[in-house]
Amino acid sequence: MFIVNVEAAIHRDGKWLLIRRSEKEDHAPGMLSLVGGKCDAEGVSTEILERTLIREVDEEVGIKIGGLTYVNSCSFVTDTGINVIDIVFLCNVESGEPYTKSQDEVDEVLWMSTSEILEREEIARYLKDNIQQAEKKLDAGFFVK
Repeated sequence: MFIVNVEAAIHRDGKWLLIRRSEKEDHAPGMLSLVGGKCDAEGVSTEILERTLIREVDEEVGIKIGGLTYVNSCSFVTDTGINVIDIVFLCNVESGEPYTKSQDEVDEVLWMSTSEILEREEIARYLKDNIQQAEKKLDAGFFVK
């Protein structure tokens, strides 16, 4: 059994929106990451990934997103042994300014350039890979504002 998780690679003015995960989080507390969360069981539904991502971004950082474009997917196992399928979407900000809306999930909101992300040793390799793949989508013109 897998948990399905979605993440938003949110790009604006040459920078990516990252959060520092709350120390209260079970998985990767205090780490920098993209905004996102897991899908809830809904029975039969459509566009569950997109709706989940829009909801999670609003709940965690208080902004509305749009222009969702698939970037990549992977699987991993959490520190507690839970299997996760993770799907990343490239997104833009439609309205609002991000802030730590959910203090149980987010300790800090940051905007960083690709080069800043790649240079920081504390940032996990998978996050760097996700940003590089999202950047390729931008460069290829897959992203429409």
